[in-house]
Amino acid sequence: MPLARIDLRKGKPAEYRRRVGQVVYEAMLSVGVPPDDRFQVLTEHDPDGLVYDPGYLGIARTDDFICIQVTWNEGRTLEQKKAFYLAIADGLHAAVGIRREDVFINLVEVKRENWSFGNGLAQYAP
Repeated sequence: MPLARIDLRKGKPAEYRRRVGQVVYEAMLSVGVPPDDRFQVLTEHDPDGLVYDPGYLGIARTDDFICIQVTWNEGRTLEQKKAFYLAIADGLHAAVGIRREDVFINLVEVKRENWSFGNGLAQYAP
């Protein structure tokens, strides 16, 4: 039930964006997200539309900075979350050459009843 929002700077080719989405999806599968549960919004930004600190927490970031926010059901362990972060950072590095330092990930956890997948129904509500 995740929704991934992926924000990056304008100018990357379509294949780059496709690979980014695929890496995020594969990382989700690795922590128990059901197959075919793929909902992603990829948004490109002008330089002034994607603001980040180039050195926060001592991590040197470049203009290849990518922001990934995933909204999903609560309940995953800290170990699963850490594995998820690493799977995305390593996967993006391997797939598109992005530096791990440029990968920013934020998780938003919600209750199962906070989703409607269509027809105006809360498919996972009790």
